[in-house]
Amino acid sequence: MNISLNWLRDYIRVERDVDEICRVLTNLGLEVAGRREYESIRGGLNGLVIGEVLTRAPHPNSDHLSVTTVDVGGEEEALQIVCGAPNVAAGQKVVVATIGTTLYDGDTPVQIKRSKIRGIESLGMICSESEIGVGDGHDGILVLPPDVVPGMKFNQYFPVYRDTVIEVDITPNRVDGASHAGVARDLAAFFGQTEPVHYALPPVDEFRSPGLPCIPVRLERPEACRRYAGICLDGLTVKPSPDWLQHRLRAVGLHPINNIVDVTNYILLGLGQPLHAFDRAKIKGDEIVVKSVDKGTRFVTLDGVERELHENDLLICNGLEPMCIAGIFGGLESGISADTTSVFLESACFDPVFIRKTARRLGLSTDASFRYERGTDPNIVIHALKVAAAMILEVAGGRISSDVADLYPVPVADFEVLVRYDHVDRLVGNKIPRETIHRVLRSLEITVEERGEEEMIARVPPYRVDVRREADVIEEFLRVYGFNNVTLPGKLNAALNISEKPDDFKLKNMISDLLAANGFHEVINNSLTKAAYFEGIADFLPDGTVMLHNPLSSDLNAMRRSLLFGGLENIAHNINRKNGNLKLFEFGKAYAFLPDAAAGDPLNNYREEYRLALFITGDKTPASWNTPAGKTDFFHLKAYCELVLERFGLSIDALQVEDAAGDVFREGVRYSLDGNLLLTIGIVNKIPLERTDARQEVFHAEFSWETLVRAAAGKPATFVPAPRFPAVKRDLALLLDERVSFREVRDLAFATERALLKSVTLFDVYQGEKLGAEKKSYAVSFTLLDEERTLTDKQIDRVMEKLVNAYARVLGATIR
Repeated sequence: MNISLNWLRDYIRVERDVDEICRVLTNLGLEVAGRREYESIRGGLNGLVIGEVLTRAPHPNSDHLSVTTVDVGGEEEALQIVCGAPNVAAGQKVVVATIGTTLYDGDTPVQIKRSKIRGIESLGMICSESEIGVGDGHDGILVLPPDVVPGMKFNQYFPVYRDTVIEVDITPNRVDGASHAGVARDLAAFFGQTEPVHYALPPVDEFRSPGLPCIPVRLERPEACRRYAGICLDGLTVKPSPDWLQHRLRAVGLHPINNIVDVTNYILLGLGQPLHAFDRAKIKGDEIVVKSVDKGTRFVTLDGVERELHENDLLICNGLEPMCIAGIFGGLESGISADTTSVFLESACFDPVFIRKTARRLGLSTDASFRYERGTDPNIVIHALKVAAAMILEVAGGRISSDVADLYPVPVADFEVLVRYDHVDRLVGNKIPRETIHRVLRSLEITVEERGEEEMIARVPPYRVDVRREADVIEEFLRVYGFNNVTLPGKLNAALNISEKPDDFKLKNMISDLLAANGFHEVINNSLTKAAYFEGIADFLPDGTVMLHNPLSSDLNAMRRSLLFGGLENIAHNINRKNGNLKLFEFGKAYAFLPDAAAGDPLNNYREEYRLALFITGDKTPASWNTPAGKTDFFHLKAYCELVLERFGLSIDALQVEDAAGDVFREGVRYSLDGNLLLTIGIVNKIPLERTDARQEVFHAEFSWETLVRAAAGKPATFVPAPRFPAVKRDLALLLDERVSFREVRDLAFATERALLKSVTLFDVYQGEKLGAEKKSYAVSFTLLDEERTLTDKQIDRVMEKLVNAYARVLGATIR
């Protein structure tokens, strides 16, 4: 829910800065997710000044350009500006974009720079309406009245609407806060504890109806419609809304449609009451019927989609056919058009269950259904209708042509809750004066009636659908009273659980969940193993095995130096039982004896290190009738390792890399961070496989857990929202020297383009006689994304040209 600060101040008069309002809203349970500044004209017309054209002469090197001198006021000399507009003339008052000003071509910023145009220096730009966003005219420059003063800032002459928009996350139980009035009510309750605060809804005291009957309304499903009201208006003119109304809607993210529809949206966002306007000329049979229709009835909604209705869907019908899916979506045939001159304006309160079931069944979600599904206020129906009718007359002319039709079969009473004062004190933790409790609850429009010395009756208005129990009422009091105002007692009894940060146990559970979610199974192996596994393998230092003095057997005579062999034993065990497609992980310690360690305590010669091991083998995708089996490979395992690193806030690209091929790995890489070994990944060599009887290719990775935790300590979890604008992919086929690695290609790409380039991936490698000796071809895909706007072809082509030039210059690459 976007809340406009200007709009909010229509309901509450409180002079507080935005930061404090945001803090208070979050404390009140209306969590602020963010805020932004809104300007009716992007850039706010900053940098634009009013100037006077002193001279105009033809450009010596062009038949359509002019060379002008423009006085922009102050002590500055007149600016020489080259202008291409046909209507520029001496003596005109114009709008000038000075050097350094940023204008916008749609979403693309364009900075005005000192330049030469056909050999003549130009020190600014004389602007048209469309270039600065104040109109659509682009055939010539904008000429201002002759009485304006050169040097005046243009945004002083042409005011820009500015607003601050606060994004509030509305939880399902707080639909009362899904409007500007609802937010204002909470703020008034909070600030009203310490100062007088004026909070009020728009007045309707001056509303007058003509004493004429409204169109007949029939309510056939009272269980689905708690209250239904409407009024007729004639003599209207459908046209664009006035600027103030359009600015309000645009600021909170709505696109203005026309003055009638915009008023209904304004009331919905302002008061939280959905409205719907019907073209009265299209109401056949001259009556309104609130009912359901037969199952299978077809109905075309405003979006032009034909939908099949259910017998429990609630419809607003005329005398012959449906016009609207109640509380959800209007019909195509009864909506407001440019020819509309009279409307029937609806304001209603529908049952949440009916609306929710219909919305889910039809797959529809609208601003109206969002509120009706959670429960709206039946007692604001008439007030909102009158405010909307008065606004429509203001923006569309016309007159009210009927009295208000109001069908309210069973008025909804306030919900009564018995509250004991000692329960308030117990749940809050302090003894609270009764007057304070009463004042806070009344500020939330909850009336209070005392019942003796010990308890009271709280009457909760119907729109607070989440306040039905004593604990709910106490929570309402406490969120406004303020948790920070609850004083701690002098004595506090608590059981303290002190753990080191980061919490190693929680981190292991986090990674275990991550790997399990990706199809891994956890294994737990004995720390005792056979010393023969490590003999003759150059990757393990001679005499580095920690031997047991009294082993149970030769198979358990040493402490493991790596988690590798335990995992290979697990794999061999499963292969022998026809289960060869495996993804395993294990947390455990590895042990080593360091004979060359510093002298002193003999225990200094022993090391134990906590590690995380990953194993994958077999097929990564099983064979089926339409898909062949896909074999596991090195890059498959590397992707899982990157997942683990990313979960800790680390990037594999930031690590130092070296070759790890040897007796353990046939091919492999070793990653270090600041000189400390962090991760080793590779294809297990023949020797370990034979020693464990694992008879198929295995891919193994082993993390130094302690190094990983230290590297990630203090890195906060971050949230990156999904991009609002589409990414663009472009491919290049690069002919390179065979010694050039993909890492060099990727790093050069990011060094060349930092702003828009998001990822670089290699999707094909080719080597052959046709390419020439010591050459190879890389097919590389580049993903470009602008977080603020949609990329244009010009931007994309410019980036790709930079990359091609950089590859040619630095790597000697050519494009195939």
